[in-house]
Amino acid sequence: MDIGTLRGLGTLLVLIATLGVICWAYSGKRKGAFDEAANLPFADEDRNDPRSPRA
Repeated sequence: MDIGTLRGLGTLLVLIATLGVICWAYSGKRKGAFDEAANLPFADEDRNDPRSPRA
């Protein structure tokens, strides 16, 4: 096995891992958890902040 074969196998492994992560992220099972996590930055708004429109 030469270095070119090892590099090719490494590239194939990274491609398979990337496709696996993409499939996992876009699977419908976890959509609710991702939506909840996406809204976390807005959950900690300081209501005592005078610059806040709700103050």
